Amino acid sequence: MTQRKKPVNSRSSTQSREDDDDTTFTLPSTSQVHRGLEKLTAAQVDQKTAEVVQYFLVKDQKKIPVRRADLVKHVVKEYRNIYPEIIKRAACTFEQVFGLKLVVIDPKNHIYILVNNLETAEGASPINSPSNPKMGLLFVILSVIYMKGGHARETLIWHTLKKLRVDPGEKHKDFGDVKKLVTDEFVRQRYLEFLRIPHTEPVEHTVQWGKRAEAEVSKAKILDFMGQLYGQDPQSWSQHYREAHSSTGTGTSSSSAQASTSSQR
Repeated sequence: MTQRKKPVNSRSSTQSREDDDDTTFTLPSTSQVHRGLEKLTAAQVDQKTAEVVQYFLVKDQKKIPVRRADLVKHVVKEYRNIYPEIIKRAACTFEQVFGLKLVVIDPKNHIYILVNNLETAEGASPINSPSNPKMGLLFVILSVIYMKGGHARETLIWHTLKKLRVDPGEKHKDFGDVKKLVTDEFVRQRYLEFLRIPHTEPVEHTVQWGKRAEAEVSKAKILDFMGQLYGQDPQSWSQHYREAHSSTGTGTSSSSAQASTSSQR
């Protein structure tokens, strides 16, 4: 557990610096945007929008969330006075060209992800893909957490993976360093969150769904997966079944996924 102390603290201090960075950017008013657009050609605005779209797509390949502060600093740059217009056009491009939805998963810190619109419309989970072993492993972990009421001890996660012959202490042919994948990569991608349990020595953590998982993953699919795994009817978990099929429990219909990017930028 001492191995994760440093990363956890590092993430905390990094987040603090990131929050400070974002305070330097004030969202321009509608009149400021109009004035800014009057000074630019249509080609200039289109070019900057294309750069923003490309930036998102590159980040999305590794499922890395995008912070507004980074977007403004590294891509938008001197066009920040028309930021709302650029992000609106980028969102339209994602929807119309790529079938993707630009979603704000953290309004406080202004963090975006892209969600597959086509899979969302069909109620499917973008991570439920047998062609991607890492996402299959993540689906198992999310299932354990969900069936435990939204929080599961880290030790239970490792125990479950060991039963599946995935040892966090050994190199895996498909997953590589399993412990790093779960505690670092999945956390950075906002699929998982590790919360320290107070007054534990050695340090222990509980694990819960991250913001991306809440936006992307269908709870109904989780139950279907569990039903296949244990040979049971998903309805036998009555409480979970009611939640999964309620208006707030069907994956991407969660409030964070439905939030308008224009109102939370």
